[in-house]
Amino acid sequence: MLKYTRSRKLLSIAGTIGVVVAVSACAPRIELRGNLLDPERLSEISPGKQSRDEVAEILGTPSSIAMFDNEAWYYVSQRTETVAFFKPEIKERNVVVLHFDKKGIVSDIRKLGVKDGQDVVPVERTTPTSGSTVGLWDQLFGNLGRFN
Repeated sequence: MLKYTRSRKLLSIAGTIGVVVAVSACAPRIELRGNLLDPERLSEISPGKQSRDEVAEILGTPSSIAMFDNEAWYYVSQRTETVAFFKPEIKERNVVVLHFDKKGIVSDIRKLGVKDGQDVVPVERTTPTSGSTVGLWDQLFGNLGRFN
């Protein structure tokens, strides 16, 4: 009888530990990435007043700068949640785009979110290459007779 109650207690303890581990394993892992802007600091920026240097001093270095004309700065941040082994799910994305005029003064401020994003579908065609196609027979018997 004593042995039965002891094993029953051990089973209940093991079961409780198992439930706790199972529940804690399903808790989402939250990741914050990018340049998280302080809303108060962002409110200090207004079109027609600040230069690039002043914006960099207030908000810091941008996440990205427009490739060709240097007239737009991008501050990007996002929050994702991952549950167990599933694919991460984007919960929040903030993109602040600052446009500058030719004099380097802020001309426009735009705020974008997850809904403003677009999926990019890659093109599946291949580029043909010049040269001959080497098959299995060419690889096996191609060097016959080529030795000195």
